[in-house]
Amino acid sequence: MTDTILIPFELPDHKALSPVLVNDLASLDVVVLGHFAVPEQTPVEAAREQFEAEAQTTLDEIADQFRDVGATARTRLVFGKQRAATIDRVMIEEDCTAELNPASTDGIDRILVPIPAADNVDRLPRFVDILCEDSTREITLFHVAEGEESRDHAEEIVTETREEMLEAGFDADAVDTLVVEGDSHDSEILTVAADYDAVVMYEAQSGLSDHIFGSLPDRIGDETGDPVIVVRRDYDPSATD
Repeated sequence: MTDTILIPFELPDHKALSPVLVNDLASLDVVVLGHFAVPEQTPVEAAREQFEAEAQTTLDEIADQFRDVGATARTRLVFGKQRAATIDRVMIEEDCTAELNPASTDGIDRILVPIPAADNVDRLPRFVDILCEDSTREITLFHVAEGEESRDHAEEIVTETREEMLEAGFDADAVDTLVVEGDSHDSEILTVAADYDAVVMYEAQSGLSDHIFGSLPDRIGDETGDPVIVVRRDYDPSATD
C-alpha cells in the first residue's frame, strides 16, 4: 500500500515548494490542501465566491508538479478560519499517514529525527528514507531526557532505534544518535533543528502552548525554514488493507 502525505498550503500567499521535495515525494500519494484563511468578519461563502477559481488554479499548478514526476496527486480546497482543525480533519478523511510542512530547500544533507520516549517508531524510517538523497550524509536520532528519565534510558531508546534502521538497510556511517538532558522537550528540539536541513517526527501531543505559539512542527518550520514531515501517531495501515 502506498503511503499518502498531506501538503497544506496557506492561501492566497502560499510558500514555494522546492523541486527537491517534489522529486523526493514522487513515490507517495499526495494530497495538496489549500486552506484559504478567511478574516473573522468575512462570511466564508462570500470569500469562496470571490476567490475559489483563483485558489483552485493555484492548487492545480502545485499538484501538476507532482504529476509531472509520476506521482498521484489530488487537491482539497477549504475556506475557513481554523487551519489546524482543517488539517486534522482532512488528514483523517484522506487517510494520510503523514503531513509535510513545506519549505524551499536546495538539498537535504542532514536529517533530524526526534525519537519519542514511548512509541513504536517503525513509521519514521520510511519517511526518513524518502527524504534521503545522494547528498544526505547524516541522519541523527535525537532524544531529550526530561524530568526523572535517566540518560542511560535515553541512550537505550536511540540506540535501539538505530539498530532497527540499520536492519532496514540504512547506512551505518550515516545514522548517528544524540541525547541531551533538558527541562523543555520543545525548546531543545528547536535548538538542535537549526543545524539540520529537514526534520522527520511524530505529531506532538497538543498542549496549551500550541494555542499560544503554534504547534512544534510549525515552529520548527518557521524558525529554521526547513521542511518538516509529521507522521500520524494513530495511523493504522491495516485498517485500509
